[in-house]
Amino acid sequence: MTTVSAVNIDPTKRGHWTSDQEVRWCPGCGDYGILAAIQFLHTELGVKRENSVFISGIGCAARFPYYMNSYGMHTIHGRAPAIATGLAVARPDLDVWVIGGDGDMLSIGGNHLIHALRRNVNLKILLFNNQIYGLTKGQFSPTSEVGKVTKSTPMGSIDAPFKPLALAAGAGATFMARTHDLDRKHMMNVFRRAHDHNGAALVEIYQNCNVFNDGAFDAIVKRSNRDEMMINLVHGEPMLFGADNQRGIVMHGGGATVVEVADVGLDSIAIHDENNPDPSVAFALGSMTDDRQSPTPFGVFRSVEQPEYAESVGKQLLKAAEQQGPGDLRSLLHSGATWDVA
Repeated sequence: MTTVSAVNIDPTKRGHWTSDQEVRWCPGCGDYGILAAIQFLHTELGVKRENSVFISGIGCAARFPYYMNSYGMHTIHGRAPAIATGLAVARPDLDVWVIGGDGDMLSIGGNHLIHALRRNVNLKILLFNNQIYGLTKGQFSPTSEVGKVTKSTPMGSIDAPFKPLALAAGAGATFMARTHDLDRKHMMNVFRRAHDHNGAALVEIYQNCNVFNDGAFDAIVKRSNRDEMMINLVHGEPMLFGADNQRGIVMHGGGATVVEVADVGLDSIAIHDENNPDPSVAFALGSMTDDRQSPTPFGVFRSVEQPEYAESVGKQLLKAAEQQGPGDLRSLLHSGATWDVA
């Protein structure tokens, strides 16, 4: 893969990555924190603005390209991964980021998302999950919990919600992670890991919609609750959490269970291996979101190396050129079954 070198690139500040467009999110929206984290991160990555592209679909999160002083495209509902795939294959030298919400990515865009992941296209996909449709004023989304009362579910939703990272593991994602909008340092670390991954990288971001679903994740990510509710995954270390690391995760029967260390012993606690070629553990960890009042994993769930899509396409093109010589578009169009229409 062709990569953008950091050599001889002038250092940048956040202002270099900030466009002249007025940011039009509701005051207090979690999107502001995500935007700041991305802008600050890009001052550290050593990349050029003209080599960074942000592609979005429709929704509140999809305004992101307007606010980055780089190239970008505001596409159509759910189609950002498909359009980004074309760009990544045609220009493998670019950093291509895909921005979308849980509705955009997992409803109308769900099919495009899973195929971008299974193909392992070199995309950095940020999924803003606030468990609601914000731009259209508060309807339930594919990640809303059962029983959610909204304008479109006045008696409560009866739909079982998607678990984005379990879905990603099922699609064979080579990189999957979770962060949240209240911790800029954590976001930047996770986004940096996604950026450095050669292949499709999906990052789920717990993002607060303070107008239509305020405080949805407070029981987990509020500072006073983090010790007991956030399971920080660290490669090569036991999956422990709690103020005194008194709780942990054991793996059994294909599932992940929270236990008290005193009850099972430290040796029983699972060691996190983000490089595990078997996606079943990542699937089990990604499934630990049955409610918003239970311990929830954060960090990098999986990071494995597999052939990247654009590289594979490039090799096929070189092989075809070696075997068949330069292409002839006219001959191609007139080959095989053709018809003359009078």
